Amino acid sequence: MLKRKKRRELKYVVLGLFFFCSIFVLSAQQSKKVKILEQKRVEALKEIAITNKLLSETSKNAKLSLNRLHLLMGQIASRKEMIDLLQEEIKELDKHVEETEEQIKKTSKHIEKNKKDYVHSICLIKRHNGTLDKLLFILAADDFAQGVRRTRYLREYATWQKQQVKEIIKEQEKLKETKKELDTTLDKKKILVKESKEEAIKLHKQQEEKKQQVFLLNQKEKELSAQLDKKKNQAAELNRQIEKQITYEVKLAEDARRRTITERKPRDKSKKEEIISEPKHNIYAMTTIEAKLSSSFSANKGRLPYPVTGSHVIVSAFGNQKHKELKYVRTNNNGIDIQTSANSDARSVFKGVITKIFSVPGYNTSVIVRHGNYLTVYCNISEVYVRSGERVNTGQKIGKIFTDKDTGDTVMHFQLWKEKSKQNPALWIR
Repeated sequence: MLKRKKRRELKYVVLGLFFFCSIFVLSAQQSKKVKILEQKRVEALKEIAITNKLLSETSKNAKLSLNRLHLLMGQIASRKEMIDLLQEEIKELDKHVEETEEQIKKTSKHIEKNKKDYVHSICLIKRHNGTLDKLLFILAADDFAQGVRRTRYLREYATWQKQQVKEIIKEQEKLKETKKELDTTLDKKKILVKESKEEAIKLHKQQEEKKQQVFLLNQKEKELSAQLDKKKNQAAELNRQIEKQITYEVKLAEDARRRTITERKPRDKSKKEEIISEPKHNIYAMTTIEAKLSSSFSANKGRLPYPVTGSHVIVSAFGNQKHKELKYVRTNNNGIDIQTSANSDARSVFKGVITKIFSVPGYNTSVIVRHGNYLTVYCNISEVYVRSGERVNTGQKIGKIFTDKDTGDTVMHFQLWKEKSKQNPALWIR
């Protein structure tokens, strides 16, 4: 009878261990998902903080507020994402609470069952606890070997009872921890619910401000259209200057290549790095050093640093864009416009050589940096820190970005070219 009892108790222990292992796996998966949501929420919060800073620097009474409207639209999108993440996180916490409560319920039942079984086993042992009963149990064996096994069984059963006490205590401690975890989760949920409500209020206010901005800008359609046409002409002039410089550099490189081929000695290996490489599929004839630089630049696509210091947001994307709110606004951008905080600097996204510094109305001073057969262009610089022909390193400051006193906007126009082909800079920077 005692042997059957022991087997039954061991079965409960195994089932208990299986239960706790499955609960642990579910809890770990839940925790991982919540952490991912938390990380996404932190990133969204950073975006909101950056835009808040830039919005505070942008005048609400600016004559033309396209940049402010874009910042507001970006802020609204980030805040919507934030609210969605908060709601998703709350749902995950609700699931976690439900699972934890179920875990507490099952654990409590399991503890009570173990306690009853333990008490029953103690009563059973006490009933047959005399030395004579134990001796008779052993002497009733069919042979000596069975007697040894019965002696070992009695000893193991006593050890099992002690282990049961430890298991019950361990389960009780685990139950306390689980209840504490539940309280923490519920507190966290309260905080997230409160934060979600606050974000919803902020979102409503910003949506109202956006409506007002759209209404005012629609009222100024003629004035704004004239400004956009002017900006388009200025952008065309900037584009002509860049292409003119590219053509000039291509000619210089091709002339140098021809001279080198004509003048170099067949067996002269000392000037290996000076030999101009054949253009092949490239327009711009590069030296072997430039070819390596170009290859390295290309390999870093998607990993180049932002071309500005300080907080930053892209306020005008690459290519032909139709405004989401203002139907009459359409832009064709050869690069991207990055709004940043006042007193920020433009910085080189990769090592290279300054090949041109020039001015175009509407863009103040512009700087071109060559990276092999790639070019990066930094426009709207008010104070230049470099000179033509100077070599620059990745992250080196090129100049101070201009801040419009009327609007408070600090916007840098950034372009990226591969020879005569315009690239989308947003795909290159991280």
